[in-house]
Amino acid sequence: MLTHWLKALTLSVAALCAVQAAQAQDTLRLGVGLFQPDKEKNDATYKPLADYISAKLKRPVQLRTVDSWEGLAKSLASNETDLALMGPWGYVLANHEAGAQAISTILYEGKPEYYAIMVTNPKTGINSIDDLKGKSFAFGDKGSTSGYLIPFHEFQKRGINPDTHFSKVLYTKHQAIETQIARGELDAGADFNRNRDTMIDEGLIKASESKIIWTSAPLPNDAFAVSATLAKDTALVAQLRAALEGIGAELKTNPTLLPKRYTGFVTKDNAYYAPIREAGLATGKLVPKR
Repeated sequence: MLTHWLKALTLSVAALCAVQAAQAQDTLRLGVGLFQPDKEKNDATYKPLADYISAKLKRPVQLRTVDSWEGLAKSLASNETDLALMGPWGYVLANHEAGAQAISTILYEGKPEYYAIMVTNPKTGINSIDDLKGKSFAFGDKGSTSGYLIPFHEFQKRGINPDTHFSKVLYTKHQAIETQIARGELDAGADFNRNRDTMIDEGLIKASESKIIWTSAPLPNDAFAVSATLAKDTALVAQLRAALEGIGAELKTNPTLLPKRYTGFVTKDNAYYAPIREAGLATGKLVPKR
């Protein structure tokens, strides 16, 4: 009797382990860029989205904040993450290097577009790009669209070499750029309109301490992308697209699904990010494949 009981127990444990292994294998890893001022707030902000996707796909979704756009692009390219909500330039890098595919674009106040900006503190007396020579300037990290690629491209078109044109060049986070400018610790820097708006709304900076001196043409909003491996699962991609498209309606009863001012997702593909790809090629930051 004891032998039979032990055998049954062994089989039950083995079955449980098999189920747990299968569940772990089914877990989707969602990488999210650092949209909020710190990792803890970012995790809390995007957990409802991860939970929503998990419920719709009936699969566990593990959320992971990656603190740089470049790092998120690399993690998607190396299959460390399966899904990612990421900046346009980071997406283009992941697509170019490893075939990641955009399946949707986030909407901000109903629009799939945003703007790169350059900002200063009104007290500096800087009114345009022409006034920046000899000043300190901050870019975002090199995986950022609005913080690096687009302003770098603008400087290139004007014949400006940042390394020699500015007295000091920094590479830091968007929130830090706005904060240092507001405090008078930095002359000017690159950012994006959504970040500036959010920081003003949340009282992190005052509108009177942040002056926009340049605005880009419209840029495609952040991409929701899948790894090249996951992109092959067309049925799952279709489910995921449908889930993302449904978020707009869900926000009416569950406003915490997305941060303030974000209103849902719209289906877009790789072609929508062509302007970012073109800027990458023009600046030499993206090397054409042979």
